[in-house]
Amino acid sequence: MDERATDLILARLREWPITAMGLHPGGSNYVFVVRLERELGSADSGDAGDQLLAIYKPASGERPLRDFPYGTLHLRERAAFLLSRQLGWPLAPPTVVRDGPHGEGSVQLFVDADPRQNFFTMRDEMLESFAPVAMFDVLIQNADRKGGSCLLGKDGRLWAIDHGLTFNPRARARTVMLEFCGRAYPREELACVAELYEALSGDGGIACQLREILDDAEVDALIERAGRMISDGAYPLLDPSINVPWPFI
Repeated sequence: MDERATDLILARLREWPITAMGLHPGGSNYVFVVRLERELGSADSGDAGDQLLAIYKPASGERPLRDFPYGTLHLRERAAFLLSRQLGWPLAPPTVVRDGPHGEGSVQLFVDADPRQNFFTMRDEMLESFAPVAMFDVLIQNADRKGGSCLLGKDGRLWAIDHGLTFNPRARARTVMLEFCGRAYPREELACVAELYEALSGDGGIACQLREILDDAEVDALIERAGRMISDGAYPLLDPSINVPWPFI
């Protein structure tokens, strides 16, 4: 997705009214599939149609957790998108924070994906495609990388979703992608982390954007993790008995 297309989708996610909504089944928090529609007389001149499907996660629908401050998961979804866009990987759906029918929440582009596919069904044939996702999870301290939080879009691209349980340095890292433990990070992605480390050390750009929605301590911990990734050069060794989410999918 190029920058212009991403900016257009972000503008629509922020500005188009939510006109229909249905509860997404199976979530531990309240998650809604919503339809956004272009208003009559809108100046939007894009050619992608008059409707857009999105995922709406209101702060009011979060259940309290022991290791994450209540009412912050939607902000972490936005932060993860901003970071993935800065890096250029992995492919995460455009995400904004806005008001909705149940109050403020994250609104994220709906990914039209093959429901039969997840990490476990895809890993044998395309394991290396997951390397940037696993590396991103180390960077953001992902506490909930399930097999189902990787989608194979109908466009053939691999999407990483569900980044609400991230950025908290006190939370335990949890992932099903244990195949990468101890392996060297991909060289190209590691160079991107080095560039990010420099950008985060400044006062503007991505550093400023993240500090607007995360605690300073969380951004400082992110910078520390980036530095550690650069010096270590390899995925951390995780314990398969405690560093895994539940359920796996």
